[in-house]
Amino acid sequence: MIPHAIRTRPEAGARTIMTPTELQAEFFAHVAEPFTGEALFDCLPDIVYFIKNAEARYVVVNQTVVERCGFREKRDLIGKRADEAYPPPYGQRYRAQDEEVLRTGEPILNRLELQLYPTGGPGWCITNKLPLRGRLGAVAGLVGVSKDLHAPSEKGEDYPHVADAVRRIQTSFGEPLKVQDLAALAGLSPYQFEQRMRRIFQITAGQFIQKTRMDAAVRRLRETDMPIAAVALDCGYSDQSAFSRQFKQTVGLSPAEYRRVSRGTA
Repeated sequence: MIPHAIRTRPEAGARTIMTPTELQAEFFAHVAEPFTGEALFDCLPDIVYFIKNAEARYVVVNQTVVERCGFREKRDLIGKRADEAYPPPYGQRYRAQDEEVLRTGEPILNRLELQLYPTGGPGWCITNKLPLRGRLGAVAGLVGVSKDLHAPSEKGEDYPHVADAVRRIQTSFGEPLKVQDLAALAGLSPYQFEQRMRRIFQITAGQFIQKTRMDAAVRRLRETDMPIAAVALDCGYSDQSAFSRQFKQTVGLSPAEYRRVSRGTA
């Protein structure tokens, strides 16, 4: 944000300095309707956008939310909570997040999790949810976005610089992995490595490691009878409890619940 702005008063030819807050207040005082960003986010099909009230009910949504929840029009979704719009386990997880933000007033930032993709299947996204406060300071609702993560092109100019480190993650995710070691493998400083990972994958190196481990855990739970403790260890978690917490936060179900649901035995 600019430190200050200058306004010209035509009638006097004088220039006055306005603070950013004053500039914003003056601008929005002249806008005919409250700006919600809805029309703007309707143009971005890979982003889920919404505003919810203090009861965690949708009051503003973009078209992407409507389509992914299987509704025809926005008015069919307005007034519903996430667990009334999304199928399980997504809806329950999203509502729990909403209630956490509304209760604590603390944002959820850059959370890697699964979202419904246009195909109807799960896909990775990064979610941010921020509280909205009323005039007296109390939490009055929340605003959120979830952005799809797209598969990167290995032909991009940045990819060769991190290719060896990415292969190490993908083949050795069950071992302890440190960003500084991966950066050294790529011949980059930790900062340079993080910057390239963000440009290529849209997530941090740590989140890429987490995503790789969660993908592997999902496959093992769905396709094998390995004990959950063994799955945790095989996917880089020495603590089964930590693995279960991370899995539920990311997937929306506990490992045991996911195994039952994925095999149709729930």
